[in-house]
Amino acid sequence: MSFGERIKYRRGELKLSRADLAERLGISSSAVSNYENGVSFPKEDIMLRLFDSLETEPNILFQDSYRGGGQVMSGPEQALLRQYRGLSPMGRESVRSVVEALCSYRDELEAAQPEQREPRVIPLYRTPAAAGYASPVFGEDFDYISVTDEVPQAAEFAVRISGDSMVPFIADGSVVYVNRDPLRAGDVGIFCVDGDMFCKQYYKDPAGIVYLFSLNRRRADADVILTPSGSRSLVCFGRVIMHALPLPGKG
Repeated sequence: MSFGERIKYRRGELKLSRADLAERLGISSSAVSNYENGVSFPKEDIMLRLFDSLETEPNILFQDSYRGGGQVMSGPEQALLRQYRGLSPMGRESVRSVVEALCSYRDELEAAQPEQREPRVIPLYRTPAAAGYASPVFGEDFDYISVTDEVPQAAEFAVRISGDSMVPFIADGSVVYVNRDPLRAGDVGIFCVDGDMFCKQYYKDPAGIVYLFSLNRRRADADVILTPSGSRSLVCFGRVIMHALPLPGKG
């Protein structure tokens, strides 16, 4: 229905004649007829009186003129509104009290529920960083894992470790969590040396020599030493998130 047809329909619901509505609006019956037939459109001041005179709201009269979605009342909602308006003042107050109690209960339930968020995920690389033994560089061989309470919130990726050179701090086959914070002396990191991957403890001395230590000193043979004048390449992929560790002796 058009806006004018909505006026006529609502006027009929209230059992008002055109003259009755015109008297409420302070205009002529012919003006009401023009509104209903789409010949003219009420001015702003008359429009406001029209909503009051028809005991309705803009969403009802304009509902066919735009897509209001949830702003337009459905048929059952309009019926409830009409029933509410037909109640005595005491009846309306009772309805308001019940609605307010229900809304308050709803709000309490929503506040008690924890906020649902999409879990953050990080890649877990299936190709292990060698803990004493070389293995291929990172590729696309990873799965995504959710960052739960068991996973450090600062983790950016995870790596499954192969080898025993980092025991007892990092067991063979275990997963370490890594971020890209700058390395400091004593930190454990994931390194690529000449294309091979290692999980080692980092130290750089004043002369610029880089030591990648095995925490398992029985596997000191797996230490990696890089000198400033050497031709070997070194790339650090990140710092393993774990408690600070003492530096093993060099030698």
